[in-house]
Amino acid sequence: MKNKSYLLKTILIAVVVLAAYAVTSLWVQSLQAAARDGSHAAAEKRSPEAISPGQLELVGRLVIKALDNAHLRKLDQNSMLSSRVFDEYFKLLDPGKVYFTRQDIAMFGKDRFRLFDELNNGEQRVIYAIYQRYLERISQYREFVENEIKKGVDFTGSDSYCTDRKEAAYCRDDAELFKLWQKRLKNDLLYYRLMQKVMEERSDDPEIKAELKKRWFTKSPEDKVRIRLHDLYNFAEQSDQMDILGMFLTALAQVYGPHSHYSTPKQMEDFDIQFKLSLIGIGATLTSEDGYVKVVELVPGGPADKDGRLQPEDRIIAVAQEGGEPVDVIDMSVTNVVKMVRGKDGTKVTLTVLPAAKGSSALPEDITITRRKVELKENAAQGEVKTVVDSSGKKRKIGVIKLNNFYMDFEGASRGLPNYRSCSRDVQAILQDFRASGVDGVVLDLRSNSGGSLLEAIKLSGLFITSGPIVQVVDAGKNLEVHEDQDPRIAYTGPLVVLVSKFSASSSEILTGAMKDYQRAVIVGDSRTYGKGTVLSVTDLSRLLRFFNRRIKAGSLTHEIAMFYRINGESNQARGIKPDIVLPSFTETMEIGEQYSDNHLPWNAIAPLKLADESRQKYVPVAPELLRQLRQQSMQRFKEVADLKLLQQDIARFKSIRDRKEVSLNEKQRLKEYYDEKAAADRMEEMMDGQDSKNKKKKQRDLLLREAVNIAAETARLQNQK
Repeated sequence: MKNKSYLLKTILIAVVVLAAYAVTSLWVQSLQAAARDGSHAAAEKRSPEAISPGQLELVGRLVIKALDNAHLRKLDQNSMLSSRVFDEYFKLLDPGKVYFTRQDIAMFGKDRFRLFDELNNGEQRVIYAIYQRYLERISQYREFVENEIKKGVDFTGSDSYCTDRKEAAYCRDDAELFKLWQKRLKNDLLYYRLMQKVMEERSDDPEIKAELKKRWFTKSPEDKVRIRLHDLYNFAEQSDQMDILGMFLTALAQVYGPHSHYSTPKQMEDFDIQFKLSLIGIGATLTSEDGYVKVVELVPGGPADKDGRLQPEDRIIAVAQEGGEPVDVIDMSVTNVVKMVRGKDGTKVTLTVLPAAKGSSALPEDITITRRKVELKENAAQGEVKTVVDSSGKKRKIGVIKLNNFYMDFEGASRGLPNYRSCSRDVQAILQDFRASGVDGVVLDLRSNSGGSLLEAIKLSGLFITSGPIVQVVDAGKNLEVHEDQDPRIAYTGPLVVLVSKFSASSSEILTGAMKDYQRAVIVGDSRTYGKGTVLSVTDLSRLLRFFNRRIKAGSLTHEIAMFYRINGESNQARGIKPDIVLPSFTETMEIGEQYSDNHLPWNAIAPLKLADESRQKYVPVAPELLRQLRQQSMQRFKEVADLKLLQQDIARFKSIRDRKEVSLNEKQRLKEYYDEKAAADRMEEMMDGQDSKNKKKKQRDLLLREAVNIAAETARLQNQK
């Protein structure tokens, strides 16, 4: 399951609550206060469809009180927090810092430090005034573009454009902003101009060229920019007061934590409708960055993952339905792009992407994917036995288990079905087959595992130990709960290697941390796991108000309510789990993880737990000396084995391409940059070893999995030798 996580600004996500916690009396008291404060809102029998100014005020107060009392992070709602929320709202509206200036922000400076006072007093004027200024700036940019196009745009100069404006400052004034707009317009027009050139060069087939021209070039680059800005303004202008308040409340929530956000009643209804209509997607988590919709990760076994072309960090610039024309989605909200990407099972959607592997000069490529539902059986644990020769020359059988998430058939379990599906049951069956095959070691591959059922993470951990604590959970009230494996049976006692990456998150980090604390496994992979150490809860605010006999559609609030801690007392939060052996990888170069999320909760630690008596454990603990030898052997293989040496060169090349943020606005130079970076990316893919797959990530997996298998074989050799 996806976290998203994890995660993300304005993204439409489904949150699985991993643990339930009691509502404190303070929380109930605050709701009663919120309901009393909103007494001037709609009468109790008024239809919940309408929303009055008084109801908007009530929703605002309710979210403020909910965050203050129920969020894991405790913040004083004072002038300093008001200032942070003020800045976060501007950032949410204008993430690329291409519309507001510092003078714009200064216009509202008198409200910066008193937002909470105003909201608690029923005053929301500044929220709508800032949004109105945002609309004015978009309209002004549209006029600017029209005037520039009429004058003619020069593509022969020597200037450049920064495609990554996360660290950039807002422009000082209009004069500086207009210079930025000139560069931005040039960059947008260049995309379309160069796209046409490259697409025409890609094929000598006249029919294919005609199809490309029909698909992409019925409109000029100038018209494409005009249409995109027209759509952007129309969408922004059609937002009602509830939509605008929702944006502000999400900005407020995300100051508390990156996974906290507010969903308006309309967003909740849209989400429900999509599920009732059985709309299906492509299996990708999306986020917004610098005006682009970016791929965060792919659902293992999903349509996009199986297709192999779409990759994490690719930017989507257009979406086309089957038989339809592409719709530009630059500057479009993630929520709307998600709606366009989803559709009925079996239909096709075409994404136009800027591939991350081809750097900042990448030109668009079309990827057509057939939508379908990811079935549980397709994403279930998979096992296979590989044979490898260890350093002594002996053949070793190593069992490999690929686990993409901690799944469980909750409905079947609740109905008491004896054979309900779960990952722990499936892995146990695989381990039984491995034992029958006489394997010398096991590799548990969690690189694409972003979490799932906490219960399953505990049960699966228990397959490798006799019994004992697995994870600690501390809620907002500082209440500690210890989750244990209480089953004394152990399914596998031999050498174990756990393979992780920066995508390994939440429940996979719980298992990995437990295996490390028990010295049960050798952990290998990226320098850390994702670092998702918080528990999320979704509160339906309308239901809470109905408890006080108030019938108002108030939306919902997602927020962090608790934190996971390892057996040794360390949190998984932000830092993740550090492996015993770090392997070079492409994911290591990517900005993936909780630590890259704004306002993420900090790492901390609590008291460690006492482990179960070692004499009761039936496995050989992983000793520091064993790790030292395994680490040394792995480093030697990366120095000597040809394809591992090439992998490291390709990773360095990929990193240099990815880190380049400036692009030329000279058409000839830009085209040269594109071909240079494309050639480097093509060489990288040609040199990669692996199966017959177009997916660079899968090819990388084969090399790293092969190294994990070697480490498992050497673990078996050294432990048996001892």
